[in-house]
Amino acid sequence: MEQEQTNNKKILVIEDEHFIGELYTRALNKNGYTVKVIADGIEALKECQTDRYDLILLDLMIPNMTGFEILNKLKDPSTTSPVHAKIIITTNLEQRDEIKKEIEKKADAYLIKANLTPNELVDFLSQVK
Repeated sequence: MEQEQTNNKKILVIEDEHFIGELYTRALNKNGYTVKVIADGIEALKECQTDRYDLILLDLMIPNMTGFEILNKLKDPSTTSPVHAKIIITTNLEQRDEIKKEIEKKADAYLIKANLTPNELVDFLSQVK
């Protein structure tokens, strides 16, 4: 019998694809994470700024404010107070190398969703300190 683990980490999943959000939520809950999913960029930025999360999974293509814009605002001390969560970009967009390098300077990790099962995501997140 499988037993749920507890790790007390809180994750904000910023994802507009309902199915992906559900897959991530199930896998993360099963491994003891507390998860909140937000599909709207403006609402997501406000939630990020509460600084209540250990990890933020940030999709780049979301409505009303892109993940790029959210990342830039979160990393700009003149527009927002510091957020202590690790920010992990989750996308299916292949970026040109220079854009990817720019994103990686600001984010803590960059993952291609299509290359990752929900369980592999959980394994990856368990390594993030």
